[in-house]
Amino acid sequence: MRKLFLLILAIPMILLAACGGENEANPEQGNESSESGESGEQDLVYATTSDAPGLSPIDTNDSVSSHVIEQIYETLFQRNTETGEIEPRLAESYETPDDNTWVIHLKEDIEFQDGTPFNAEAVKYTFETFLDPDRGAPRASLLAPIDTIDVEDEYTVVLNTSEPYGAMLAALSHSNASIVSPEADQNGDINEEPVGTGPYQFVEWEKGDEIVLEKNADYWRGEPTLEQVTFRVVPSVSTAISMMETGEVHFIDGITSEHSSRIEGNESINLQTNDGTPVYAFGVNYEREPMSNPEFRKALAHAIDRDAYVDTLDGLGTRSDSIVGEQVFGYEEGSENIGYEYDPEKAREIIEENNFDEETIEMLVPNRDMYINMGEVVQAQFSEVGIDVEMEMMDWGTYLDVSAEDEFDVSFFGWSNVTGDGSELLYPVLHSDNIGSSNRARYANDEFDELVDASRQTTDQDERQELIAQANELAVEDAIWVPMHHGVIAAAVHESVDNLELDATGSWELYQVTRE
Repeated sequence: MRKLFLLILAIPMILLAACGGENEANPEQGNESSESGESGEQDLVYATTSDAPGLSPIDTNDSVSSHVIEQIYETLFQRNTETGEIEPRLAESYETPDDNTWVIHLKEDIEFQDGTPFNAEAVKYTFETFLDPDRGAPRASLLAPIDTIDVEDEYTVVLNTSEPYGAMLAALSHSNASIVSPEADQNGDINEEPVGTGPYQFVEWEKGDEIVLEKNADYWRGEPTLEQVTFRVVPSVSTAISMMETGEVHFIDGITSEHSSRIEGNESINLQTNDGTPVYAFGVNYEREPMSNPEFRKALAHAIDRDAYVDTLDGLGTRSDSIVGEQVFGYEEGSENIGYEYDPEKAREIIEENNFDEETIEMLVPNRDMYINMGEVVQAQFSEVGIDVEMEMMDWGTYLDVSAEDEFDVSFFGWSNVTGDGSELLYPVLHSDNIGSSNRARYANDEFDELVDASRQTTDQDERQELIAQANELAVEDAIWVPMHHGVIAAAVHESVDNLELDATGSWELYQVTRE
């Protein structure tokens, strides 16, 4: 059963760069900087336009934080970047004696970066804390089907679910399911000073400036080559590229079409692109009028010329009406054409019939290049059909807080699909269980909820495929999310960087990376 389940869950992926829905973010160590401003030959600087909201896998739910977390922490399972198969990482093996029981055997003799042991008690502590309502983990839905956690022996943990959970291995490979040091969490603040089992350990965080990590010399898979990794906050991608041209920055992800030609014209920088799992969408606040009116949502959907928008991406995004993308488990061929076509006349007709032209709506936009482009394009297109839009831009951390609350009319959402599983896309972003956290659209539809619940509660992968496709079509018809594009992941990588592996989910790790 184990081999069959792995094969079924495996989703073929193509190597790619930056994350979901949404991405991005020193003490002297290693070699000294050169006169040209380059860092030491085994130091790496990653540039991000946004600082991380936090550094705890339990307490965060965004890709800016995850990029740092994935270097410090590890999960029980991981995605193979080439095949998409889910393979053991901190786990050694597992068994499923029945549909509601997962017996996971752990690797032995691994320590957290604070010297405390990694074992079954650490796994139990992490997951129970993650699921504790008092902790309020924003991604608690990921492990919601787990009912109880038992320690069988020092290196065996048993997860008992309240119902079958078909996406369990995918969930356990998600960065938010990373295992934390119980001692560090109990005696400190891991959102500020993280402690994991990974190849790099935390050094310092100058808020709004940089996060510095150094190699974990005692790492269980062997010492990393890079001495130091710096996540540096840079005001703009253009500035970051200029810094890469002088050797001050070595890696930038989330590259947009605005900068691709400049990168391609520079011999010292490589542009890596691949199809990926992220989806980016225009969405409404379902609880506010007139967004709660299905006719208004249809008018908005008809007003958006997504072909024209995707053309602005110059190949760094693909057009599809489907929320579940082609690289994600649950995608059904043909679902890219199930939404509302661009029809400004139809949009004007609906608007005039319902007096929607008397409305002014607030559009919330995070100040990231990609989202700003979306906002400007959609604002202009809405204006053409008689919808007045006031666009409010804000920094990434503030956007995450505000968009989780009932404080906007319409916005733009992204989801990286780190699990590569359609249930674990539709459940967090649109299921009513997650209103106030990851369901930023505040969508509540009993029929949709039932379909998604059913897709999570069966291990029959053919059945899951069908249920995900049905739920996807229902959400598209309801025009809750109007997909703007699916991610073509793009990263700028300095010529000195070797062995950087970029997953289709937008995740990457730096353990095997070297600089020459």
